[in-house]
Amino acid sequence: MAKSSFVKSSGSLLPWLGLALAVLILDQFTKVLILGYYQLGASTVVTSFFNVVRVHNSGAAFSFLAAASGWQRWFFTAIGVVAALLIVWLLRSHAGQKLFSFALACILGGAVGNVVDRLLHSYVIDFLDFHWHGTHFPAFNLADSAITLGAACLILDELRRVRRGR
Repeated sequence: MAKSSFVKSSGSLLPWLGLALAVLILDQFTKVLILGYYQLGASTVVTSFFNVVRVHNSGAAFSFLAAASGWQRWFFTAIGVVAALLIVWLLRSHAGQKLFSFALACILGGAVGNVVDRLLHSYVIDFLDFHWHGTHFPAFNLADSAITLGAACLILDELRRVRRGR
């Protein structure tokens, strides 16, 4: 009896979905801690260049569109859902490509983590605050970190693919 294409690929797809789920769970767990222990705007100095702070971001990266009238919540949620569906399709098609799939799983977990925030709170909870000589990088969270790691791995994967093609 022949297996369907989904069943054939599910063995290699599941670890990547598991990684995405782990990213999502860790992201949401840290955000629950921040909501439970910090008031909006409260912070704790950890080092001379790092604070834990509670910030709400109703926009996208670097608070892009944060001052909009509320439509951006649904816009960024829709982008996240479409991206998640595309990533699952790509993972299903390329589950054997380890670095590529690792990158996509990180991006998937982070994107879904931020979509969950938008659906539950209408904003994303950020709490990692790095600064240097009075200049603060915009606060971010573990979902954003996973997305950034995934993007860096996608670039590395493409550079390796180009190098192999020479």
